[in-house]
Amino acid sequence: MVGVGWLVVMDDWLTRGGPLGGILGFAIGGALLLPIGYVYGKLVAAMPDAAGEVAYTAKVFPQSVSYATGWMMLLAYFIVCPWEAVAVGRIAAYIFPALDSMELYHVGGRPVFLPRLIIGLALTGLLTLLNYRGIRLSATFQNWTAFGTLALFAIFVAVGVSKGSPGNFPPLFSHGPFLSIFLVMQIVPYFMTGFESVTKAAEEANPEFRSQTFLVAIWMAIIVGILFYTIVIGAVGYVAPWRQLTGTKFMTAVAFERAVGSRWIVRSILAAALLSLVKCFNGNFVASTRLLFAMGRRGLLEQRFAAVHPANRTPSIAVLAIGGATAICMFLGDAILVPVSEVGSVASATGWLATCAAYYAMGPPATQRLVALLGAALGLGMILMKVVPVVPGHFSLYEWLALVIWISVGVLLGWRGQIQRN
Repeated sequence: MVGVGWLVVMDDWLTRGGPLGGILGFAIGGALLLPIGYVYGKLVAAMPDAAGEVAYTAKVFPQSVSYATGWMMLLAYFIVCPWEAVAVGRIAAYIFPALDSMELYHVGGRPVFLPRLIIGLALTGLLTLLNYRGIRLSATFQNWTAFGTLALFAIFVAVGVSKGSPGNFPPLFSHGPFLSIFLVMQIVPYFMTGFESVTKAAEEANPEFRSQTFLVAIWMAIIVGILFYTIVIGAVGYVAPWRQLTGTKFMTAVAFERAVGSRWIVRSILAAALLSLVKCFNGNFVASTRLLFAMGRRGLLEQRFAAVHPANRTPSIAVLAIGGATAICMFLGDAILVPVSEVGSVASATGWLATCAAYYAMGPPATQRLVALLGAALGLGMILMKVVPVVPGHFSLYEWLALVIWISVGVLLGWRGQIQRN
């Protein structure tokens, strides 16, 4: 769930909401995901299927609904991969400024540099190879990077906060309190996406992993995600006057460097960011490849995606497809960073809405139906606040363009899958 947004786009978060607006936006937006997490926990225990949302909706809805849900969730996971691949080049260039050279072209007014492109492509190739070889190797890598990130995070926050001051917080909100919180809540679904990826790995779980523990894992992911984001936003607002730093490259690192007065804190932050980046990249790579594999297995997409490597026991074609698509999207450069988070929020919320609606339609006990109804309403609300033109922070032309392209590709691939089934 937690990538490098807290380092790369912190200035966007604070411009949207300010320190308190950012904290409350992530806290409220994250807490609203708990009912949705509850529904996922119940469904994955009953149906440990890598198809996740596709399998759940297929139980009660027509195949077209199931396919559309899976295609949108595939976007939610996949879109993170090129985001992280682009971000690694940006972080590397901060450490080694010489990487911002050999400009190739511009996309959306942002330059694309050859050295940064090569670094992102190399990381994409490494994670593609890692996941092609086997899930155990990928899972071990995931554990080390996740706990390494948390350890470094605890160190630099503790040191930085000891040098800060409450006087740096004002203004607490960048706009009015309600609007500030609302603008941050709009992007929370993208940065909190990942808790439901537990369902995509359910078929590859340790045989001793009890089904009831899926819900614990999902809720822990949501809670830890909320704590991470709210703490880092509060820490940045505490250690330096944030208004003076908005628009600064890697605002989080700059704020801590000013507070501590030393470069070692920056190196600690960048190390945590790099670990977090590859962890998030790998996690979403696993989720997207498993979902693509499961949709191929169900005949919703090209059945070649359902191929399993005879020796590695991995969805090899799906792994290569996601790796190749990530590499292609990387050529868009930094211009994709903010629009991607906007589109990813809607994609995630679409899958959450459909899953909660499916659980409601399955007829669980009254209390659980109420939770499912609440989850569906929240998912719908998250979609509407991005697509309704009169709502502040709604989609811009670039976000609509990205969404239309994805839907068009989905229609084309779905049509090809239908031909195969026939």
